[in-house]
Formats: sequence, structure tokens, C-alpha cells
Amino acid sequence: MSAGAAPERDPGLQPERTRLAWRRTTLASTVAAVLAAKTALHGGASAAGVVACALVCALWLGFLLVAHHRIRTLAATPSPRPLTPRHATAAILCTVAMAVCGAALVL
Repeated sequence: MSAGAAPERDPGLQPERTRLAWRRTTLASTVAAVLAAKTALHGGASAAGVVACALVCALWLGFLLVAHHRIRTLAATPSPRPLTPRHATAAILCTVAMAVCGAALVL
């Protein structure tokens, strides 16, 4: 390596960091879903509470599927493929919809 050349990048750690970030995000999403379900069912199970709980659970499962697919992809090869736009859109929509449900439950 010459004095002016940049050191070679080690791509081995980036997929690992990304995989761990997906795991942390999944854990945070799980906590948010549990808290939303608890809030929806607090004080007795009403029809609106049960529907809100079911919606939050469905959104959480959708995000969990996308995250699990990405974690498996990152762990499978040393140089994983980029996240597809379809999966990225699904993760974003599940996250935003869960945030909207949480805001509706608080208000």
C-alpha cells in the first residue's frame, strides 16, 4: 500500500452492523406493538379496542416478516444484495401505519 492510497475497506462488518440494526428495530417495534395493544385494551375490551389491537398486531407481523427476510439475507452471504424497493416500502408503510395507530390510541 502506498502512502497516498486509502486503506482497503473491510465490507465484513457493515452487513453485521446492518443486521444488528434490523434486530434492534424489530425489538423496538415489538415493544411499541405491545404497548399499543395494552393501551387499546386498557379498561376492558371494546370493539374499537379489539380492532385497533388486531391492526397493530397485523402491522407488527408485516414489519417482522420484512425484517426477518432482510436479516436472513444479510446473514446468508458475505456480500448481500441491497434491500429491494418493495421490501423497503413495506417496512416504511408498516412503521408509519403503526405510528399513526399509536397516535390515534393516545388521542
